[in-house]
Amino acid sequence: MSAGPAGQPVQQALVDAWTARFGDEITTEETFGGLAVGVPHEHWLDALTFARDDLSCGFFDWLTGVDELDEGFAVVVHVYSLERRHHLLVRTRVSKSAPVLPTATGVYRGAEWHERETSEMFGVLFEGHPNLVPLLLPDGFEGHPLRKDFVLAARVAKAWPGAKEPGESGHGAPSRRRVRPPGVPDEGAWGAAAERAGRTERTGRRSEPSAGSEGPEGEATDA
Repeated sequence: MSAGPAGQPVQQALVDAWTARFGDEITTEETFGGLAVGVPHEHWLDALTFARDDLSCGFFDWLTGVDELDEGFAVVVHVYSLERRHHLLVRTRVSKSAPVLPTATGVYRGAEWHERETSEMFGVLFEGHPNLVPLLLPDGFEGHPLRKDFVLAARVAKAWPGAKEPGESGHGAPSRRRVRPPGVPDEGAWGAAAERAGRTERTGRRSEPSAGSEGPEGEATDA
């Protein structure tokens, strides 16, 4: 957006426009070249339509989600005005117990692909989407990988590569308390499995029998 009356800065002109339309129901935060606007989920489509029609933000850039833990999931859209050259981040939040939003594809057609990805990665349901099917993950995949409570199974099945902690390589300085890699909870079955995997790696319990060791019947094996 170009400067408002009497040289009014771009951000302030945007703030005034949003406030005049939605009042105290929104929050605003200045960003470089534009504005970030938080809206209640019930005004999601109205806000996007306002950005497109009243603020000339006809260029849809991206839509994604953010896991905000107990506060739920944030859904964020970035749009841009080619005529007035200002950016807008429009964001809302849905609860984890009911992560549902109406689809934005009726306002911005480009949102179709992004909503599929966000639904797949975060579990947000976009009601009215014309084809809300998996996009990136293999068939039969369970869970939503970008949720912060999603366990990275690879960190359990295989220990973190390299000797990142003193003593992990089997020589050198004494080992201190093992730090679990990212994605493995501290407690529960997954955490216990990671701890066992780490002990197995350090003690070499999975190594092949050495030459001259006894076989299963007590006979010596050949080298």
